[in-house]
Amino acid sequence: MMNIVLEKYHGLGNDYFVFDPNKNELKLTKENVRMICDRNFGMGSDGILEGPIFQEDKIYVKVWNPDGSEAEKSGNGDRIFAKYLKDAGYIQKKHVTFYTLGGAIQVTYLNEDGSRLRASAGKLSFWSDEIPVTGERREVINEDMVFGRTLYPVTCVSIGNPHCVIPMREISKPLVCKIGDYAEIARYFPNKINTQLLKVIDQENIQIEIFERGVGYTLASGSCACAAAGVAYKLGMTNPGVTVHMPGGKLQVEIQDDWEVFATGEVFYIGKISLSSEFGERLRAAASTEER
Repeated sequence: MMNIVLEKYHGLGNDYFVFDPNKNELKLTKENVRMICDRNFGMGSDGILEGPIFQEDKIYVKVWNPDGSEAEKSGNGDRIFAKYLKDAGYIQKKHVTFYTLGGAIQVTYLNEDGSRLRASAGKLSFWSDEIPVTGERREVINEDMVFGRTLYPVTCVSIGNPHCVIPMREISKPLVCKIGDYAEIARYFPNKINTQLLKVIDQENIQIEIFERGVGYTLASGSCACAAAGVAYKLGMTNPGVTVHMPGGKLQVEIQDDWEVFATGEVFYIGKISLSSEFGERLRAAASTEER
């Protein structure tokens, strides 16, 4: 029998499990991650944060999507993981740096319990080979792309993971799901892509709807919020500091002169979940099958 414990958090409705490998025997694999994240047959979440993983005096976290793929990073997930590090006693200071597949993340705790945090989100790049987008090297700004037989003006950006942003006068969940379903696997994007529909409210406020690669429709996303804010600023629609409004809540985004981005928002602890021995055995069996 294995004792498997998950800690659940959410940031703006974007919910993640933290799986601490120092406290669990189970090895996470693509298949058992899918089982855990399934909202009908498992525990249900937008992904799993596996960490802390200690290597060479550094802290690493692995970001799993609910389809079992690995994400470069997650804006909300970064803040959630930072809060877990504080809650679990790994960190006592006001600052922490850890590493994802997308690079180093620097976080500052803004209150005593670590529920409000300011995190570095990475550096924005609009260059096609860094996103990536197919074709010759260029900044991908206001390019016409076809998704589902409809032409859209698209600006693409990387912030350690890839995004395509489409400015519109009116946005909605059904529309972003329709476009995102095509865009994620479109021939333009060799590594797939996250899709955001962007509505500019004024110079200091934008609204977005999100379809995440490997996830689907999402109430909120930190990296998507930062990418959309960067596109709005790049297109001259907003100031470098904006509030990003999402169905799950608001995130404050600051864009520096060198295109470095910082995001400030809250995360909340939901609770600890101990998995049943029956479900644990199913997870272990799935991991063993995948390893063969």
